[in-house]
Amino acid sequence: MIWKPHATVAAIVERAGRFLLVEEETPDGLRFNQPAGHVENGESLIEAVIRETREETAWGFQPTSLLGIYQWRHPIKDATYLRFAFIGDVHDHQPEQALDQGIVRAVWMSVEEIRASQDRHRSPQVLTCIEHYLAGQHFPLHAITHLQS
Repeated sequence: MIWKPHATVAAIVERAGRFLLVEEETPDGLRFNQPAGHVENGESLIEAVIRETREETAWGFQPTSLLGIYQWRHPIKDATYLRFAFIGDVHDHQPEQALDQGIVRAVWMSVEEIRASQDRHRSPQVLTCIEHYLAGQHFPLHAITHLQS
């Protein structure tokens, strides 16, 4: 059997000491996550994170660097996720835009609020990405090459 991980992207956005998260409906109840989602067929990683952030938060997203690549195997589902997390800035908020299905709201949270809500995180990747960001981890966007046919 061929192993096929799920390729996902996530946006790490910090503004005035608060981080942009989404509260979303999941089979396990309401959970917090970064704006994130699956890469669609034919889409670059950069295109995917810009699209997902807009769909889930109604904010435009401009990636500035790669935070890291995270491999996580869900403890119950037979699924492994490869998350490409990007640091960036938001602009052009469209508050009248409907958010993606399952997204209850976009919310700005402090580090303390994020740490205190660990039991409601979609995955351990949420806090890990925040901690790596706070530690100053980042890589240039040119570390990613998108080859088109």
